[in-house]
Amino acid sequence: MKVCVSVWGRFHAFNLAQQLQKRGYLQKLISTYPAFAITKYGIDQKLIHSLWQLEALSRGWYKLPRWMRGDRNLQLWFLEQFDRSVTNYLSPEFDLFVGWSGSNYWSVHRAKELGAKTIIERGSSHMHYQTEILTEEYEKWGLSFTETHPGIYEREIQAYDEADRIAIASLFVKRTFLAQGIPESKLILVPYGTSLAEFYPVAKQDNIFRVIHCGSLSLRKGVQYLLQAFWELNLPNAELWLVGSITPEIKPFIAKYQSDRILIKGTHPQQKLRWFYSQCSVFSLASIEDGFGMVIPQAMACGLPVIHTTNTGGEDIVRNGIDGFSIPIRDIEALKAKILFFYENPDKRDEMGKNALAQARQSLTWNDYGEKITDAYLQIC
Repeated sequence: MKVCVSVWGRFHAFNLAQQLQKRGYLQKLISTYPAFAITKYGIDQKLIHSLWQLEALSRGWYKLPRWMRGDRNLQLWFLEQFDRSVTNYLSPEFDLFVGWSGSNYWSVHRAKELGAKTIIERGSSHMHYQTEILTEEYEKWGLSFTETHPGIYEREIQAYDEADRIAIASLFVKRTFLAQGIPESKLILVPYGTSLAEFYPVAKQDNIFRVIHCGSLSLRKGVQYLLQAFWELNLPNAELWLVGSITPEIKPFIAKYQSDRILIKGTHPQQKLRWFYSQCSVFSLASIEDGFGMVIPQAMACGLPVIHTTNTGGEDIVRNGIDGFSIPIRDIEALKAKILFFYENPDKRDEMGKNALAQARQSLTWNDYGEKITDAYLQIC
């Protein structure tokens, strides 16, 4: 089996390519990242084709003020240029083409013409569900959801139909695809992994009870509900750490729930995140929509119990009541109850943190992911 992987950006594609190369299955990796950044993942440079110019142009465009970006037509243009370029680099030397949804449509079509089987990787929920629930959430706060370009929406939907299989990472995502009439036989469900070399416990430096959120501070990630829950609990000797970039729509909530116990920690390189996890007591991901929160296995590998919503993929890897708890989206009272449980029960908190760490070490590595995903690929080819 020879596999060609195509991705705009990075996502978990480099981890996938690393696992395929390790097993002798990688034929080519096409990405907008520069080759020197990809080789850091151990990928042989001879197997890399970089379209870095598109990444540079796209990043420059996104740095422009919103008013200068207009109707976001360039967002679609960049993806179209990437997709068309990928088709030019495909040759009949592979058995399986794996492309990311949104950025690979024509290339999927071309790969099928060359006789290859095709897989679309979809890290989030079905595009229709994602757009619908995020539009609903933004409207709840008097805002408009504009992140999904109509043209990209259409490319996504068409790619679902065109590909032989759709690779997803959680039962939550699976339910959204089944609800849209996608047959279960077309779905490959394999949760993503994490790096135990990067994520492991380090010594906690004090006895302050801390809840940590890691990821963008946005409505999509449910930070508005986590802020309210923690602020209303008003627990002594407790802090909430928010690690990640701040989106404009969340700033009013940060101002509303301002407290010396709620700390904005900013963005940090991935290799430094283990320190932030390890200085905390509980990890929380209150997302409204998150196909698979890759921060969840990271936190577990650092020894933290997890509070997650049903829309994060947490149910696939967090054993409810053993490694943490699952709660409904937007349920502030449930979130408060679980935070309070961990605050009032340090022994149980430690036990569940140890369980989470053991679970991560036993079954949540990238090698575990690699074994499962390549087995699924071999069944297709």
